[in-house]
Amino acid sequence: MSYQGRQRASYQDVLSLPDNLIGEILDNELHIHPRPTPREARACSTLAGTLGANLSVAYESPPQDLQAAYNASQRDDGDAAGWWLFDGPELHLGTDVLVPDLAAWRQARFPALPGATWFDEPPDWICEILSPSTARTDRAIKMAIYAREQVPHLWLIDPDARTLEIYALHDALRWLLLATLKENDATRQSPFDSIEFALGDLWT
Repeated sequence: MSYQGRQRASYQDVLSLPDNLIGEILDNELHIHPRPTPREARACSTLAGTLGANLSVAYESPPQDLQAAYNASQRDDGDAAGWWLFDGPELHLGTDVLVPDLAAWRQARFPALPGATWFDEPPDWICEILSPSTARTDRAIKMAIYAREQVPHLWLIDPDARTLEIYALHDALRWLLLATLKENDATRQSPFDSIEFALGDLWT
């Protein structure tokens, strides 16, 4: 489960955690949870690979130098109308520090990456891989923060239930559930409508 620390947590609290734990600051409280299990990590990496193989996507794990990732993408002839896709990026949004499992930015809106090791611009798409230790925090706290920051698209994947929930921000203030897919349903969902894949690929 996620653990809540003292009020008014600082970024130093996050930096002080051991490598096997992930820390986030949500509503001024420190939330700590373990690294993903192999099942959760497989769903995350399979989805990232599927998107990266079928879109004009620059896919990176969180780099030490984000500008280096940008330069590498430019050398690979990245499409300016494509996407930046990151695995576990650190987001600094207001006073909150969040680490979604996957996040993507449209390159047309965000043509150059920051020089820091985190992002302070909200993504255009976020995907959270739910687990027993993170599901309540993802749903009850982080979804509200993502809505506040005007993230237009959110996916929630539950590897145990084998489901994918597709959300869109409605009226710039609340989430609208567009679809709930299960097991091996065919998937072609916003904002990646051009890609169809079998949901079962994430579990097998």
